[in-house]
Amino acid sequence: MSIKPIFEKGAPGRKAYSLPDIDVPEVEINKLIPSQFLNDGFINLPEVSEVELIRHFTRLSQLNFGVDMGFYPLGSCTMKYNPKVNEEAAKLSGLMNSHPLQSENLSQGALKLMYELEAFLKEIGGLDSVSLQPAAGAHGELAGMLVVRAYHEANGNPRKKVLIPDSAHGTNPASAALAGYDIVVIKSSKDGLVDIDELKRAVDTDCAAVMLTNPNTIGLFEKDIFFISKVIHDAGALLYMDGANLNALLDITRPGDMGFDIVHFNLHKTFSTPHGGGGPGSGPIGVVEKLSPFIPVPIIEKGGDKYYLDYNRPHSIGSIHGFYGNFGVLVRAYTYIRRLGAKGLKEVSRNAILNANYIKKRLEGIYYLPNQGMCMHECVFSAKFQKAKGVHAWDISKRLQDYGFHPPTVNFPLIVDEAIMIEPTETEARETLDKFCDAMIAIAKEVETDPEIVKNAPHTRVVKRLDEAQAVKKPNLRWQKNLSNTIKNP
Repeated sequence: MSIKPIFEKGAPGRKAYSLPDIDVPEVEINKLIPSQFLNDGFINLPEVSEVELIRHFTRLSQLNFGVDMGFYPLGSCTMKYNPKVNEEAAKLSGLMNSHPLQSENLSQGALKLMYELEAFLKEIGGLDSVSLQPAAGAHGELAGMLVVRAYHEANGNPRKKVLIPDSAHGTNPASAALAGYDIVVIKSSKDGLVDIDELKRAVDTDCAAVMLTNPNTIGLFEKDIFFISKVIHDAGALLYMDGANLNALLDITRPGDMGFDIVHFNLHKTFSTPHGGGGPGSGPIGVVEKLSPFIPVPIIEKGGDKYYLDYNRPHSIGSIHGFYGNFGVLVRAYTYIRRLGAKGLKEVSRNAILNANYIKKRLEGIYYLPNQGMCMHECVFSAKFQKAKGVHAWDISKRLQDYGFHPPTVNFPLIVDEAIMIEPTETEARETLDKFCDAMIAIAKEVETDPEIVKNAPHTRVVKRLDEAQAVKKPNLRWQKNLSNTIKNP
């Protein structure tokens, strides 16, 4: 089935709107807008009726895949179902219609919500202070690295390097580099964990911080975290935790108790806000007491019964976001935490771990498993067996679309060849997991009997196999080009 672009629909003279009669004096447009900004040619825009317009975009929306439509096993992204009660809370008029330029007296409800959310995150993380400003995980990383630099500069030595495992998310080295640090990569051990000997060799008085993800991107818990923390702190460095995988730890253990000095929280992932496609997001950072003076301003404080914004923080790294963060995401995360409570949050992590290990057990032996033992919230396989037949991880992910599933993350983490990274989250039922595993097993059998059907997938989607490399190098801009030419040559 193909869907025509809207430019190929309709007919001259059709329109999907009607405007009321003008009720103000008419003025020549060139008296309002300088002529150099006016187009005197014909713009070839679609001319369609209202019903054509509605049907076109409704049909396009039905082609989109989202977590409300099916299983979304995108490893490292925590694409969990987003409870609709969160959306109802975010739509409450007093919250939705509030404006950040309102006075503090008119914003007490919003300030109280953020103040209490900070308190929740401090308790969940085992930390002393929280800033809700960062707008995404990577933004939180940057804020954290700026705090690291400010702390060391205040102590007379900004230091030069940040240590990062080779399994890290790519934003980790990018954030540290933006903060002015040199990056030193720490290789993983054969077990997929931080190589302790490599770490000890790299840690010295030039080391400002170590950025770890725990559980790491292999889905494994860093069992030597207390020893790692001691090695780092003995050298006067700080320990930063990428909180992307916090979904595995809720009310089971706390980063602060492990020795982490800074943590960023992905509210849109762990605490359930619809995300993907560039937003929305929220990446608050939490810090231990000695780093509290350096976090972004303003800080939400409480004096008596009144909440207020404290800008008097002379050692702060400053403001890193317009106003106080992505407020709508904060409301959703607050609602999610309040609705579940401590007991519910613990069940989130227990079920996420259970689901990941169920998939791991069902697919073990069908796909190569680089690391044995129990995983945490996600499991990482390799298409090593299938590669021998000329089939790659991305081929398998394309074929999954024919079975009605969104592909998992592939080719990450980079330390696993032909990686297939699966994160089921806590929201999926066993029946869904079984259907997904059945599809993965069926594809593995296809690789043995008819590998070409997998290598040329998908077969049932509107958009077939794309050449991703060429799409980046030579994007097809035919519609924009046609429109541009029409404007220039009416």
